Amino acid sequence: MTALDYIHILKTELADALDYYRLGDGDFIFQHDNDPKHTAKITTTYLKEEAKYPVLPWPSQSLDLNPIEHMWRHLKLKLALYEQRARGVHELWERIKIEWETFDRDDCFSVIAFF
Repeated sequence: MTALDYIHILKTELADALDYYRLGDGDFIFQHDNDPKHTAKITTTYLKEEAKYPVLPWPSQSLDLNPIEHMWRHLKLKLALYEQRARGVHELWERIKIEWETFDRDDCFSVIAFF
């Protein structure tokens, strides 16, 4: 994924999510890590000047401070429990959707409480 791909996702998916949850200026702070596509000049310029999203400063050499990283780990563990590997991308994606839907509010809170 490139910085341009990332910006496209921000313009479409993030914008749709903000609309869906009725979040506007001052209702949220955007957070991402120091992945090169996140820190690329084109991305930081987009977030600051076009989208005008407030961005949480992120330490340069940080551990996984983002709770979603721990959710991904739990998802990978669930996928590893299948007896057979997925027979392709479509089957893998279906398994991901099934397992993601098993996470409930308590799972999310337990990951956040870990911090």
